[in-house]
Amino acid sequence: MKIKYTKMQGLGNDFIVMDNREYGFSVEKLQEMAKRLCTRKLSIGADGLMAVNKADGDADFRMVFINADGSIGEMCGNGARCMTRFAYTNGIAGKKMTFETTAGNVEGEIEEGRLVAVALNNPEIVEFDKIATIDGVDYTISYVELGNPGVPHGVIEYKGLEDISREDIFNLGKYLRYHEIFPKGANINFYDITGDSAAVVRTYERGVEDFTLACGTGSASVGVVLYLKELVKSNKIKICVPGGELFIEIGTNEENEITRLMLIGDTNIVAEGTVEDEDLVL
Repeated sequence: MKIKYTKMQGLGNDFIVMDNREYGFSVEKLQEMAKRLCTRKLSIGADGLMAVNKADGDADFRMVFINADGSIGEMCGNGARCMTRFAYTNGIAGKKMTFETTAGNVEGEIEEGRLVAVALNNPEIVEFDKIATIDGVDYTISYVELGNPGVPHGVIEYKGLEDISREDIFNLGKYLRYHEIFPKGANINFYDITGDSAAVVRTYERGVEDFTLACGTGSASVGVVLYLKELVKSNKIKICVPGGELFIEIGTNEENEITRLMLIGDTNIVAEGTVEDEDLVL
């Protein structure tokens, strides 16, 4: 069987995207496929596999997101932006759309050309000042979950982040990702404030088990923490990641509760083709 796919990336967060309404693969089969197809050098290679399924409710469609290791992801911000453009480009939905995810419904919008915005799931859990002790050193970490069940993110300040290498923080990120203070594990987001409403962010992603060039929900979680702790001066925060720039726009009510969380950034259609991998078992 030849499977049509599109390779996309959002600021270096790359994905294999397919319209599964045509094939009807089960989630379990998609998980098996992701483990093969996302393996770099052996197959197409990507941070994750995304599939369009029929919606269970009134949304335009359902987005199934599978991490590179085959685990199911609740949601992915940059993935959702790429999915928004994929759905629009392929006539699945209009410029404004709503699609289902494991973490809840997401609204997507084509702003202009390659620029895409998605309204992420609002934070359901925000906990400040959790302490993780490693080799006698206490690390103060905030914990954020977007949606319910939410994407789990640890947020930790790391001074001088722009000037350090991946190797300098790899072991710390890997250790914290499984730390006991995170009941279901977490993505680990290191940040350093670089301006009144700007920060640099590096994210160690569970499922990928490495630092990625960008993480949308991770960047948004950092934005949530910086805004609620009043560490920035605007509700629109520029996040600089290795893959480029994202913008987090936060809307609140009179009680300063977050009621809207927008992720805005570039998308890129890299390639379109058919899967020819002879080692993929269908």
